[in-house]
Amino acid sequence: MADSERTPTVIADNAHIIYRVQQGGAPNSSPLASLKRMVTGSKAGNIREVHAVKGVSFVAYKGEAIGLIGTNGSGKSTLLRAVAGLLPVSKGAIYAAGQPSLLGVNAALMNELPGDRNVELGCLAMGMSPAEVATKKQEIIDFSGINDKGDFSSLPMRTYSSGMSARLRFSIAAAKQHDVLLIDEALATGDAKFRKRSEQRVRELRGQAGTVFLVSHSEQSIRDTCERCIWLEAGTIRADGPTTEVMKEYEAFTRR
Repeated sequence: MADSERTPTVIADNAHIIYRVQQGGAPNSSPLASLKRMVTGSKAGNIREVHAVKGVSFVAYKGEAIGLIGTNGSGKSTLLRAVAGLLPVSKGAIYAAGQPSLLGVNAALMNELPGDRNVELGCLAMGMSPAEVATKKQEIIDFSGINDKGDFSSLPMRTYSSGMSARLRFSIAAAKQHDVLLIDEALATGDAKFRKRSEQRVRELRGQAGTVFLVSHSEQSIRDTCERCIWLEAGTIRADGPTTEVMKEYEAFTRR
């Protein structure tokens, strides 16, 4: 299908993302010094600007699963957070259909509450009705596999391993149809059985006309899940196209 016949869900138009990092100690961090900077508009001397994303442009369409690849620090997670509306764009623009959901952020999980209660809260936070939550609750718990080795769904989430928490977050987020779902490394958690289930769920979300962005260091997950890849390096797009072609270029780059 030609691009003109497809429906865009995310448009990045020459997007730049710059954030500020405080370095070392803070010799001028007194309340009086802070107030003076606010009034005069001056910057603290130990603040460094990081230009994380530099002039990125692309269009994502309904029904696409797009892998974001690149070496550490290339800007992948920063770009996802900007698409989700969690980071401001310093220059250019990012437009998105509906409210993009960044996995684990929209699910308002609380460590002191048991897993099954967190499923209910997470689903309600995503806009499901109480009736929908009641219907999907057990299915979400079963999908996550947190009860495979005991009744962990009745235990507080602070007792979970990081992998169990990530699997539960994915299971909650993937239980709802999203216009745009942003996944950062979640498919790398768990055993091979869970990865297969999660990859199949991503394909189902695409089939329901959603758009999925996946950041993963697992090249196999990208190959199995995404037909399109965007390769970011040092905050710029090095390649954007069919996964097989882009991954071939990226692998040659990382072998140098």
